[in-house]
Amino acid sequence: MMTINIVKCFNGSWKSIPRNKLRNIYANRIDKSTSSIDPKKIEHFSIMKNLWWNENGPVTALHSYNPYRIQFMKDRLNAGIKIQNSNLPLKGIKIVDIGCGGGIMAEGLARAGAQVTGIDVSAELISIAKEHLKLDPNISERVNYIHTTVEDFANKESENSTYDAVVASEVLEHVSDPQLFLKECVKIIKPGKSIFITTINKTLTSWLLTIAVEYIKKCVPYGTLKWNKYIAPHKVQYILKNYNCETKLINGMKFNPFTKRWSQSSSVSTLYMLHAIKQK
Repeated sequence: MMTINIVKCFNGSWKSIPRNKLRNIYANRIDKSTSSIDPKKIEHFSIMKNLWWNENGPVTALHSYNPYRIQFMKDRLNAGIKIQNSNLPLKGIKIVDIGCGGGIMAEGLARAGAQVTGIDVSAELISIAKEHLKLDPNISERVNYIHTTVEDFANKESENSTYDAVVASEVLEHVSDPQLFLKECVKIIKPGKSIFITTINKTLTSWLLTIAVEYIKKCVPYGTLKWNKYIAPHKVQYILKNYNCETKLINGMKFNPFTKRWSQSSSVSTLYMLHAIKQK
């Protein structure tokens, strides 16, 4: 979600959204007592349902980021394995995309051959994802969208899970309880399988970026980005270790807002991608 907000700073698209909608649009209330979700964040991102697939609109950076995060998963899932079909390098691999939104990553993974289950707590975004999927019959059989929480999904799938990987991309910085969220993510996969996290580090650099986006440029509503909810990679690694997952790799990423291009970085001071494996 961080990627979405960076670009809004340059095209002003948030300014066209009435702020009162941030409080009113989310009609499907979910009990927070046993959930890691933040209803206010769901309200916020649900209003973007009609903007999600406009590649030149407010989520352009998320679209441009997609090939990099998918390539990261391809490289890690296929490490040491001879790929039978270079056009479908993820063929036969079952993945859960948690917080799938309108389906940008889920569709990309399906085009690489994966069998994808996308889950999200926003009914509006799941609806958009399902409608957009109909536009590409070549992948429609490889994607299934479910309106649910990670907790409910994990409870149903953990005993007989057949998933090879779980991915939570630009989600962790928006949940109310990162530890509970990651615990539920780990439940979904069996020992020996992978979990992928992409999120925002909690650093001075990311704090300055938040200030620039919300208070100086004033191109997103106040409270869209909460620096205190960002999480450092070593903390994610520590939480995952407590749930018997060993971190294998952490990569930094950087975005140039002027060229709207992504590149890998030796620094993890803002965005990073993490791969871990649940131990046997």
